[in-house]
Amino acid sequence: MTRKQRRLALIAAAGAVLCFAAGLVLFAMRDSIVFFYGPTEIAEKGVAPGTRMRLGGLVEAGSIQRGADQRISFGVTDGKSSVTVSYKGLLPDLFREGQGVVTEGVFEGGGRFRADSVLAKHDENYMPREVADALKKQGHWEPGGAYAPPAAKP
Repeated sequence: MTRKQRRLALIAAAGAVLCFAAGLVLFAMRDSIVFFYGPTEIAEKGVAPGTRMRLGGLVEAGSIQRGADQRISFGVTDGKSSVTVSYKGLLPDLFREGQGVVTEGVFEGGGRFRADSVLAKHDENYMPREVADALKKQGHWEPGGAYAPPAAKP
């Protein structure tokens, strides 16, 4: 084997090992990748039940229902569509109607979402980027970081 062939064989072996390592990393990460959706995107894309994701939008006015044993149910809306979220646990102090929220959990189908965690905005100027983008897309965003709440349904 010539010197040039040995060098080429070494480069090919290193490339194969690198591709194998990248494949292992991607395989290990497949369950930890979580996508962000708004309520309208869930309806339009037909997300399959059992899909793990993040759901974001505004807490729908008049939708908060508290149950026993720290169970809570509320609606998340983007002004066009709404998804009912069920959650068991303590909510952030700033969680309330009309505020931006991002929930992470499993979509159960039929407009229902079971959340593992709930994140609320932390001051009057902050809103999660995904929620702000969804609100801008729906036309509920106002300059300066504020938002226009969805119009009341007649």
